[in-house]
Amino acid sequence: MAYYPINLRISGRRCLVIGGGEVAERKVTALLAAEAIVTLCSPMLTPLLLDFSKSGKITYINTAYAAGLAKNYFIVICATSDSTVNTLAAQEARDAGALVNVVDAPDLCDFTVPAQVVNGDLVLTVSTGGKSPALASWMRKDLAKHYGPEYGLYLDMISRLRQEIKERLVSSAERQVVWREALDEEVFCLLAAGRMDEAEEKIRNAAGCIGVES
Repeated sequence: MAYYPINLRISGRRCLVIGGGEVAERKVTALLAAEAIVTLCSPMLTPLLLDFSKSGKITYINTAYAAGLAKNYFIVICATSDSTVNTLAAQEARDAGALVNVVDAPDLCDFTVPAQVVNGDLVLTVSTGGKSPALASWMRKDLAKHYGPEYGLYLDMISRLRQEIKERLVSSAERQVVWREALDEEVFCLLAAGRMDEAEEKIRNAAGCIGVES
């Protein structure tokens, strides 16, 4: 089965997770991180999911899944241990126009959730089409070794400097030179060492040298 890679903006969108175990906990946590409006349906909850419910972070339906509950959602994730319930909920949700994910059943999914390395706004993903979650997990850990928090810090820094560089350098070609030079190992080493000011100054210096004759 071929998948089309895509990043979805789900902030403010209604999402339903069916199930209250550790898998559901991971799904809910990820949805909340993406600022979704999350409803959870399950007669039992993990301690963390219970905390989410008590704090108002999620809407909790304290019951087993029943027909009619999977309507009016953008995303529905079926994460119960009962394959019959998962299949029923998935079909109903799909008929209602939702995007559906059924844990451990890629053939029933409209989308799968890849293994992820997240550092700020940098998100690296690995997908095996559901064929080998172990390989995806191994590759995620390998990527995490090579792309640490400094890459998220880099994006934050570039975001702050972008307007400043744009005002300093009118030419798009000149700005591209700066951004290429900003992708420098020394910059990432400075960020990894917590020397943010020095990393920023290095990029500002690069911008200041553009167009200056030696």
